[in-house]
This record gives sequence, C-alpha cells and structure tokens, in this order.
Amino acid sequence: MATKIRLQRHGRKGYAYYHIVIADSRAPRDGRFVERLGSYNPNTNPATIDLNFEKALKWVMNGAQPTDTTRNILSDEGVYMMKHLLGGVKKGAFDQAEAEKRFEAWKAQKTAALQNEKSKQDAEKREAKKKALESEVEKNKAKAAEVAKKKLEAIEAAAAEAATEVAEEEAPVAAEAEETAAE
Repeated sequence: MATKIRLQRHGRKGYAYYHIVIADSRAPRDGRFVERLGSYNPNTNPATIDLNFEKALKWVMNGAQPTDTTRNILSDEGVYMMKHLLGGVKKGAFDQAEAEKRFEAWKAQKTAALQNEKSKQDAEKREAKKKALESEVEKNKAKAAEVAKKKLEAIEAAAAEAATEVAEEEAPVAAEAEETAAE
C-alpha cells in the first residue's frame, strides 16, 4: 500500500483548517486515513501547526510521500532536517549526540527568527495604532476648533443683534429727548 502524508480539510467555508494525516494514496482527500499526525490552521498569523514529531519522522523514514503543502509543513517543523541528520548518522559521518546537538541548534535558530518576526509584527501594529490615535486626536482638535469658531460667531451675532435692538429702543428715546431739549 502506497501511503501519503496529506491534509484533510475541516471547518466552514472561507475558514478552513486541516488535519495532517497518513492515508492510502488511492483514498479521497477527506476519506479514510490510517493515522492522524497533527493539525494545520492557516487562518492565524503565523499559521498554527500542531504536529506529533516522532510519528511524522517515523512515517517519513518508512517512505510515506507527502503532498507539496505537507512537505513544506514538515520541513518547517524540522522533520526533514532530522531525517537528513539521521542519514548522516547511518552513514557514519557523525554520531547520534552530534545529530541531536545540530538539530537543537537549528531549532533554536528557527525559533529565534520566528520570535523576531512576531515582535516586528507587534511593533508595527503598535505603531499603526499610535498613528491612528494621533490622527484621530488631530481630527478632534480641528473639529473642536471649528465648533468653537461657530459658537463664537453665534455669540457675536447674538451680541450684535442685542446691540441693534438696544440701539433701536434708545433711538426714539434719544429723539424725544432732543425734541424736549429743543423746546
């Protein structure tokens, strides 16, 4: 039986996640499988991969052929790196302890790079939030200045109207006072 390491689709439309499974190469994508190795969720940033490393390594060493996407996933998780190192041990290039040491160094480097990328993304998000807040504050200041200007204009208009009314009321009184003074 030819075995494949493939993805089995789950989830709803537009929000799929996948199980990483070992299946007969003739079985349909979402059909029967031999063993489940883990899961892959591409909806998160970065994509979430939960993989049983030992089982995956065992199947790869036994000749299971991965699909393109699962090959990339297994490579990112280090399964193919470990296969390569175990091949070196088998050939006598170095011993098992050296292979473990090299794999741990590779894994630490990969983890550091991932952590660096994540911190960069977090910094960019914080900076974008800060810029959005600053632009909102500027917009609010401009709006407050506009509102204050309109209120000032309304107050000035009311004061001018009141002054006009007072002047109109005082005009007949002043005219009567002039008439009385002239008599």
